[in-house]
Amino acid sequence: MNKFKFARYGALAAMWISHTVVNAALFEDDEARRAILDLRQKVEQLSASGSSQSKAQSEEIFKLRSALLDLQAQIDALKSDQAKLSGANEQLLRDLSEQQQRQKDVQLGLEDRLRKFEPLKVSLDGLEFLVDPAEKRDYDAVMAAFRKGDFVTAQTNFSAFLQRYPSTGYLPSALFWLGNAQYANKDYTAAIGNFKKLLTVAPKHVRASEAMLAIANCQIELKDLKVARKTMEELVRTYADSEAASTAKERLARLK
Repeated sequence: MNKFKFARYGALAAMWISHTVVNAALFEDDEARRAILDLRQKVEQLSASGSSQSKAQSEEIFKLRSALLDLQAQIDALKSDQAKLSGANEQLLRDLSEQQQRQKDVQLGLEDRLRKFEPLKVSLDGLEFLVDPAEKRDYDAVMAAFRKGDFVTAQTNFSAFLQRYPSTGYLPSALFWLGNAQYANKDYTAAIGNFKKLLTVAPKHVRASEAMLAIANCQIELKDLKVARKTMEELVRTYADSEAASTAKERLARLK
């Protein structure tokens, strides 16, 4: 092999090494191994053919072997970088998944909190209205005390409820049951005041006729029969078709 021919082999090998280094990142493991084996084979062929050649040719072979080692080192470094990138990608995916779960938990928590304050539709005594959840809980608690016959607690808590929610949709019903609790506690004057307030704010309420009859009952308890008679007469005129009006008629007949 002359110098020109060997130099040509050296140049081709150098070009092949450069091309291999540039594209090493694209190789699969098997392809990288084959590339190294091919380069090693070429180096061995050159080495065998140049065993009796000049010092310059030996130096070329040494350079090729050095290039082979460099190529191997670069491939190893690329594999290491690829492993690091793979690990980083996996960590990013885990972080993203955790972040998405946290956002989902926050969203669910926010929805739960908002749901606690979302107005509720209530149907009571022929009326439909919206109330806050806390407002409904408070009203239900007071009514529970009334139904158990704890009229002292019911009176106190109904008064507190109306102070806390002065514009509540429960107002007519709350006034009616507060008046009844006061009647049960023999607080007749206060009861009359709340029954009359019910008639003022909701004269067509389903319990309005009962409230007027309750006023007459309080007046009878206070021994004010003349006023009680007038109240029942007004009840018969105003709510003629009501059950309370029928009861008032019977009592008027007995009072004569």
